[in-house]
Amino acid sequence: MTDLRGRAVPPTYVNANRLWVDSRVRYEIGLRVEGAILRRLGARGSRAVEIGTGRRGLGARVAVERLGATEVTAFDVHAASVGRARMRCTDLADRVTFRVGDATALPVDDGSVDLVVDFHALHHIVDWRAAVAEAARVLRPGGQLALTEMTARFVDAPALRAVSRHPADRFSTDQLVAELAAHGLEVPPGRLRRAAGDRWIQAVATLA
Repeated sequence: MTDLRGRAVPPTYVNANRLWVDSRVRYEIGLRVEGAILRRLGARGSRAVEIGTGRRGLGARVAVERLGATEVTAFDVHAASVGRARMRCTDLADRVTFRVGDATALPVDDGSVDLVVDFHALHHIVDWRAAVAEAARVLRPGGQLALTEMTARFVDAPALRAVSRHPADRFSTDQLVAELAAHGLEVPPGRLRRAAGDRWIQAVATLA
């Protein structure tokens, strides 16, 4: 595996992804910090899709509680994650439906949703470009992709790679924005936030 500069990706010795991804700390940061940032960046939509529920359904909850969604379909490739997320979000009642599904082949009609929410799922998906294309496909014109992500600058850091397994070919911010644009998803001025030396980003892209 190689990183963005063609160098060998550092090895992973202990894959502790679950300890962080499903942790209470990560959930609270996502809900109270990242969700609030996405709202300030203008993310909004009634009918939403979440890609990558994890075991807490974080993106689905943010969509409802922060971004105005009244109907959310949340997908994850792991049935165990879907089941756990469904249990943790029972208070959202009939506003959220959890389903097993692949972000690169969503069982969702073309142009049928207002909002796609990505909470740190994209950098885990082997073919992240296909997931971007799917987000664009299911969005209606004027719909939004609201994302919060870690870039290759963080994911490929030797210290993180040592304890967290990720696919190769992760993206920089500029690569991600370019891929969004290739599928008609434009990030307007003021709707991209870079933090931690361009390692942690939030963005709201609108489908033309």
